[in-house]
Amino acid sequence: MPHEVKLPAVKLWGGDFYNEGVTGEILFDKLKEECGVFGVFGHPEASHLCYYGLHALQHRGQESGGICTTDGSQFHYHRGMGLVKEVFDNDKLASLKGSIAIAHVRYSTAGESKLANAQPLVFKYREGDLAVATNGNIVNAPEIRKDLERQGSIFQTSSDTEVVAHLIARSKHDDIVEAAREALVKLNGAYAFLFMTNGKLIAARDPHGLRPFVLGKLGDAYVFASETCAFDAVGAEYVRDIEPGELLILDGSGLKEDRFTEKTKRAVCAMEYIYFSRPDSDIDAVNVHSARKRMGRRLAIESFVDADIVTGVPDSSISAAIGYAEQTGIPYELGLIKNRYTGRTFIQPSQELREQGVKMKLSAVRGVVEGKRVVMIDDSIVRGTTSLRIVNLLREAGAKEVHVRISSPPFKNPCFYGIDTPSRKELIGAQKTIEEIRKAINADSLHFLSKEGLVESIGHLHGETQGGHCTACFDNMYPTQVPDEETAACGCD
Repeated sequence: MPHEVKLPAVKLWGGDFYNEGVTGEILFDKLKEECGVFGVFGHPEASHLCYYGLHALQHRGQESGGICTTDGSQFHYHRGMGLVKEVFDNDKLASLKGSIAIAHVRYSTAGESKLANAQPLVFKYREGDLAVATNGNIVNAPEIRKDLERQGSIFQTSSDTEVVAHLIARSKHDDIVEAAREALVKLNGAYAFLFMTNGKLIAARDPHGLRPFVLGKLGDAYVFASETCAFDAVGAEYVRDIEPGELLILDGSGLKEDRFTEKTKRAVCAMEYIYFSRPDSDIDAVNVHSARKRMGRRLAIESFVDADIVTGVPDSSISAAIGYAEQTGIPYELGLIKNRYTGRTFIQPSQELREQGVKMKLSAVRGVVEGKRVVMIDDSIVRGTTSLRIVNLLREAGAKEVHVRISSPPFKNPCFYGIDTPSRKELIGAQKTIEEIRKAINADSLHFLSKEGLVESIGHLHGETQGGHCTACFDNMYPTQVPDEETAACGCD
């Protein structure tokens, strides 16, 4: 049952925690987003709104979920491993009383799937209760952590979120807003933060706006989310995107718009448009599905091939495949079907079964692809193993030719901003030429969307570099200083 945290100042999450590791080779080498956040201020059913909001954001994190509420005098919270529907039930939600709440879904990397790192994290410090949830990664967290440990801070998780909480706890400011402001200016990286006390809700987005973060309203209540699709799930109205470097404060006097820095340079993660965000979400007033269709159209212009059908790899590539088909006039067909009931796999399969593992999640439709020249649209190639398996699925189903088209440039560089990516030496785009990749994935032809085509497809935002987007995974142009790749780690672990 949820309970109020009773811990000494600065320390958090005392007691025993269990670990539930997900180990073994990942059958799909797709990139993983780290987390999603949702917040409510001023609604009597705050916990239930968070539940539905998290459900809409489930694609951003599927290993743990949590909700923390306040009734104005104390916190109530519950966190658990698994999907949102597995973590919460009616009784748990009913026990999370209060009209202010923050919530979180999380994906962990490298098998580090444990309750101790699930969010929101809840703290006791000198000014009372504090709960924190974030999406993203603090690049300089290791350095800040070492400095805090030298000053006597005791850490109980490996999360960046705890680093920020310690900065707030050690601030010379008693006011939570000023303490948060002081902490935020020390951070380098990508983040969408929600801070909650018994009387306030504070939202902050990093100076580059790398991670999406939006503000909405539901009657007189305010809501925050990583994506606008969560507003649709709870019937809220989208108000606007939170600006890079912005600090929004909600308390009994209403909403106050503020900033923690004026030094901003917009660099929204391009992969949010390509792959991570749901197609029914809007980022900076750009609909994700429409952007992906434009990527497909541009890809068709840059790399037309004569074929019989176009098919997309479910689900994120379907929009681009539709755009490619519309531009070329080649019929779009459901050549690949996704099995949505495979669940999460905790077994350690044999190598032989592992090689066949892709068939658990994807099937080629023989009646559609047999004897046909197929254009297979996908959003990215990471290691190349999944692309090879899907191409072979199509060939085994009788496809005469398989032409692979990717609706993004070659993925050559790791991300340090809250996306689980392999090291550069594991990225096939960094190690092989396009022709070598084509041979490695057994395709008849292969073409990637140009970076210029990508930026133009999304749309130029605010007249900034790369149209206001981060394209570092394609061009090595990181918007912030980044650590040495060999020593870097994701802050969500």
